[in-house]
Amino acid sequence: MQLNISQQSLPVYEALASKVRLSLIQHLTDKSMNIRELAEASNLSSAIMTMHIKKLEKAGIIRTEMIPGKGGVQKRCILNTEKIEILFPNHQQLKKDFYHTEVSVGHYTDFSVKPTCGLATTEKYVGEFDEPRYFLDPQRVNAKILWFSQGFVEYKIPNFLLSTQEPEELEISLELSSEAPFTNDHWPSDITFELNDVEIGTWTSPGDYGDRPGKYTPDWWPRIINQYGILKILRISKDGTYIDGQQISSSTIYDINVLNKQWSFRISVKEDASHVGGLTLFGSGFGNYNQDLVFRLYYNHKNTANS
Repeated sequence: MQLNISQQSLPVYEALASKVRLSLIQHLTDKSMNIRELAEASNLSSAIMTMHIKKLEKAGIIRTEMIPGKGGVQKRCILNTEKIEILFPNHQQLKKDFYHTEVSVGHYTDFSVKPTCGLATTEKYVGEFDEPRYFLDPQRVNAKILWFSQGFVEYKIPNFLLSTQEPEELEISLELSSEAPFTNDHWPSDITFELNDVEIGTWTSPGDYGDRPGKYTPDWWPRIINQYGILKILRISKDGTYIDGQQISSSTIYDINVLNKQWSFRISVKEDASHVGGLTLFGSGFGNYNQDLVFRLYYNHKNTANS
C-alpha cells in the first residue's frame, strides 16, 4: 500500500492511530480471525471490536470474507497488505517547474484487446461486454473505466517543453489492477509500460479488487465486478525508471525521446507474459483516486547567457 501526504491517505493514518487497532494487525499477521476471536484476544466486546474492524477495513488495511464455519457462515478478518509506504513530497521536485497533462481513460489512440473486455462512462456501459469492436464506439471517448484480458491501449500525449527548458524527470500516475472473472484479490497480471516505443518496465498487479466499493465508483456499478485498483507512480529519471520508488528498468529520460513533440504511452498485457491476468484501468469517477492518466514533466531552465 502506498500513501502520500494528502487527505486521500487520512483514513489509513486514522486507522493506525490506535493501540487496539495496531494490536489487531499483529494478531492478523499470524492468521485470519473472526470478530469474536479478536474480541476475546483483546478483552473487548464484539460491538467495540466491530467498530475497530470497520475503521481498518475502510482504510484497506484488512478485508473481510464470509466463510462457512462450524456454527454457520462467519465473517473472517484478513490482513490486506504486507507493507505501507509513505511518499513525502520530493523537495527537489517542489522547487522545479513542470508541465501537467491529464489524459482521459477513453482517449486512447490505438488498441488491440481480447475478451474479457469492456468500457463504461460514469453513467452507463459503452456497448456490450466482451466485444472488442465497442472500443471503436464514438462514446468510448467518455469512458472512465476500461478492462481487457490481454492486449494493449495506447495514448498520445502533447509535449509542451520549450527549447529553453531542460527535461529532468517524467512522472506518470494511474490507477489500475488485474482483470479477473468477477473479482479475485489473488489474480496476478504482468502489466508492461512503453513510452515512445521503448519498453520502460513491467509491474505485476496482485489482483482484481472487489471486496468493497471504490471511493468514487458510481452507485449503479455492479458489486460483483472490479471496484478499485492501486495507484502506481512511474518515474523516468536520468538514472533509470522507478515505480513507487523501486527501480524496474535502466531506461532513462534520455532513452525515451522525451524531446518529441508528442509522446506515445502504451499499457499492455502481453501474450507471452508469465502472468496473463488482464488489466483494468480506472479514471476519474471510478476507483479510489479521482484522476485519469496524469503526466508531469519536470524541467530546469537552460543557461542561455552568452559567454
